[in-house]
Amino acid sequence: MPIPLFPQRIEGLRQALQASHLDALLVLIEANRRYLSGYTAEDGQFDESAGALLISPDHLILATDSRYLLQARREAPGFDIIGYTKGLLDELPARLSEWQIHRLGFESARMSVKQHLELQENIRQARGDITLIPQDTLVENLRTRKDEQEIAATQKAVHCAETAFRRLRDVLRVGMSEMEIARMLNDFMLQAGAEGPSFATIAAIGANSALPHAVPGDRRLEKGEVLLLDWGARVDGYCSDISRTLVCGDPDETFRQCYHTVRHAQAQAIAAIRAGEPCRAVDAVARSIIRQAGFEGRFGHSLGHGTGLFIHEAPRLSPRSDDVLEADMLVTVEPGIYLPDWGGIRLENQVRVQTDRAQVLNTLDLEDFVLPI
Repeated sequence: MPIPLFPQRIEGLRQALQASHLDALLVLIEANRRYLSGYTAEDGQFDESAGALLISPDHLILATDSRYLLQARREAPGFDIIGYTKGLLDELPARLSEWQIHRLGFESARMSVKQHLELQENIRQARGDITLIPQDTLVENLRTRKDEQEIAATQKAVHCAETAFRRLRDVLRVGMSEMEIARMLNDFMLQAGAEGPSFATIAAIGANSALPHAVPGDRRLEKGEVLLLDWGARVDGYCSDISRTLVCGDPDETFRQCYHTVRHAQAQAIAAIRAGEPCRAVDAVARSIIRQAGFEGRFGHSLGHGTGLFIHEAPRLSPRSDDVLEADMLVTVEPGIYLPDWGGIRLENQVRVQTDRAQVLNTLDLEDFVLPI
């Protein structure tokens, strides 16, 4: 087996450690563990962990408990696998001293205040000369630009999600409930080869579609109503994220006006995407079109976000974002218009940022929005 499994990723992190004057990084976030080691075990609830990585210039450690030892040895070649019995925070201080680690970075987004206090006390009792230094972006910065393996997995996830949507369209009928539609879409993604949905599938009918994160319920599809779908598949851990808005039967003038505006806003925003472009500038392109069409204040969320092992990653296409697009970032472009008591329109594609343009990963026809009755 190669040592390590992802040498370029490990080397990138080690360079970041040196630049940050850290002796090592304690990797606690599930997606970051997987990105660096290939170890796929999932954490339970927030206060439960399937393990941690400790990466320094000289060490590649995966520490876990007896439940995951065999999986860790199989999935993380190149890492020294350590099984702890008392718990990671109890055993870590002695190990750190043994490895001559004094400035330890840790992922503060994943370690609770309770855990931090416990680790500090354990270090004090062990009389260790160890300083804990919170870090939030060391691994995340590496993950923003995708390699070919990650892009291929995402493209497969898009394909699974789109295959499921095409099957769903063939069976959609008046009288189906939001919950029924969401469940069918999930089933079709699994049948297309997905590991599962990449987030909780949204199927929102009528006025419910004015809620950007609507929860599917008992509302049933009727003639003339809007159906907003937001769904995605996960393949090899990587997420797709798509939104489409349909109308049951002939669209009214409100639907046509909103749909045309959102479609135009998305197309122009995608045309503005290229390496070096500020994310807030891309957001502004779509937001300006929606405002000029008379819908100011009806597009409240950000234009898009990065995707990867998490459904929401950097960069953010937002009016408040300081991110700048780089080649091989994967981002969504999802403008919307939301009218209370009527409904909402959202259209979402995933794109790969390239040097001078955006490559759209989706193949679904955005103009095919009418459901025959």
